[in-house]
Amino acid sequence: MIRAIYWFIYFGLRTIVSTLPLLRIWNIENSGDNNKDDIEVIVENTARNWARSLVNITGSKIEVKGAELIPQGAVLFAANHQGNFDIPLFLGFVPGAKGFIAKIELEKFPIISIWMKKMHCVFIDRGNMRKSLLAMRQAAENLKAGYSMVVFPEGTRGKGKPLAEFKRGSLSIAERANVPVVPVTIIDSFKIMEGNKGFKIKPARVKIIISQPILPEELKKDQDLSDIVRSIIQENLRENKEISV
Repeated sequence: MIRAIYWFIYFGLRTIVSTLPLLRIWNIENSGDNNKDDIEVIVENTARNWARSLVNITGSKIEVKGAELIPQGAVLFAANHQGNFDIPLFLGFVPGAKGFIAKIELEKFPIISIWMKKMHCVFIDRGNMRKSLLAMRQAAENLKAGYSMVVFPEGTRGKGKPLAEFKRGSLSIAERANVPVVPVTIIDSFKIMEGNKGFKIKPARVKIIISQPILPEELKKDQDLSDIVRSIIQENLRENKEISV
């Protein structure tokens, strides 16, 4: 419990401190010399350092395999979703700038929601079909504009349970934008928080496996992109003797 209290205090302070680079961004935006590349670099570096520090203070050890397989240009990362630390793990340890297709509730978080918008995240309201479709269209436009995105096709955290079925259509934005899909397998992230009794944060050994990218245009008509990505992640979980399989 002491580690959890310390973590949340650190989380709050670190998030407040992140307003300093936000001021730099606003100065660039208001200077008349709106250099988008400079802004993107500040956003990527701040997000990576913030996320990595949040993971590191848990005492967890992170192993990333296959980072060299990530192609140049925009991609759609598709990953299993085990726990709350999956987003910091992605930001801190998977190379490259990226935004998330995130639940609408995160838009209410002060400071964090500002950064998420700077990262080109898209907020989706699953209770409103029309708004959900608009959000997915925006995500596809982000990909076309060159911004990588992350989606968790299960739609919710597994918390150590077996890999859930993928939401149909969750990967359709890659087909619409004609960008590669990169399957990502997250192993044991739930052991940092969700797998503990009570409200505790504990060190865990987390493995992130980045698999070969899949090009939607190369698939046959009878092949389903969601099924292919899910089978890759499922096999990675089996090979690593993940208890949630």
